[in-house]
Amino acid sequence: MADLTADELLVLQFEEQWWKRRGPRDAAIRRRFGTDPVTYHRNLDALIDRPEALAVAPLVVNRLRAQRASRGWQLGRTQRPAS
Repeated sequence: MADLTADELLVLQFEEQWWKRRGPRDAAIRRRFGTDPVTYHRNLDALIDRPEALAVAPLVVNRLRAQRASRGWQLGRTQRPAS
């Protein structure tokens, strides 16, 4: 199992703290990570699938996975969960 990079750890830390804040998220992503939001979210999506990320930040990763699953269902990408 490969370790997470310092940048990946910063992303997890940002995600851990961001949900408590308000304000322009896209601007914060550009300022803090020097990348556009689309690239950031693509990288974040891949990061939360890694077992290393789950081991380091299980609450954050599970929250982000649940949000992704919910958005996928809302966009018609997945089947509606069984009730």
